[in-house]
Amino acid sequence: MVDIVLGTGAPLALEVTTQLAAVNRATERLLRTVDDLDEVSVRQPSLLPGWSRAHVISHLARNADGFANLLIWARTGIEHAMYASGDDRDEAIAEGAQHSHRLLLEDLTASCDRFAHAARELPENAWAAEIADAVGDPMPAHHMLRLRLLEVWVHLVDLDHDVDFADIPAREAEQLLEDVAQQFGGRPDVPALAVEVDFGDHLRTWDLRGTTAPPSRVRGEPGPMLGWLLGRTDARDLHGTAPDLPDWL
Repeated sequence: MVDIVLGTGAPLALEVTTQLAAVNRATERLLRTVDDLDEVSVRQPSLLPGWSRAHVISHLARNADGFANLLIWARTGIEHAMYASGDDRDEAIAEGAQHSHRLLLEDLTASCDRFAHAARELPENAWAAEIADAVGDPMPAHHMLRLRLLEVWVHLVDLDHDVDFADIPAREAEQLLEDVAQQFGGRPDVPALAVEVDFGDHLRTWDLRGTTAPPSRVRGEPGPMLGWLLGRTDARDLHGTAPDLPDWL
């Protein structure tokens, strides 16, 4: 695939370069995993109800193209949504899931390369442009890199092949936990909860709701905590009183 490289002259550029490197590493792991599958294994169920591994692979390809569309928006200043519509997105995923293993891998590789090329060509100042995510919420263009990183790692685990949450590098797991906690924060359907995560050389605590009620406190390592918050795993490897959580998204 095409590596993504950006200059590091300004604080934002440095942040973008760091995020792009993380996306590159996760993508390389994704492509190795998909390459290791075969025609039989891609038809097997993923960890997502109702989706085969082929559906997950097809989704990741279309997601890469969706983020490439947002890069066009950031570069030109002309609105260019991730997907034409939710129905079009779903139909594209379902159609792609019918492809052979070889075509799935080729499609995924090509879509990741298109995203990498668009990112490499984006002027540094365009990373600060305001765009919108798939549901229309505004965000700066550089935030899409965090979203893509989350998509790649979480769905890599959903492929249920050779990656689990404990395989995510600690630095990137910490960022993903930060983003998940931000998504949960303040939601009225989330119980009062403090999560404490041991990264080996430091501890982090996130309060998922600002509330006067005494929060539950759950402690653990990054991988099990991330899997539990995302609803992919149970809390058996965590410590404390783990409440029932609503769907993350």
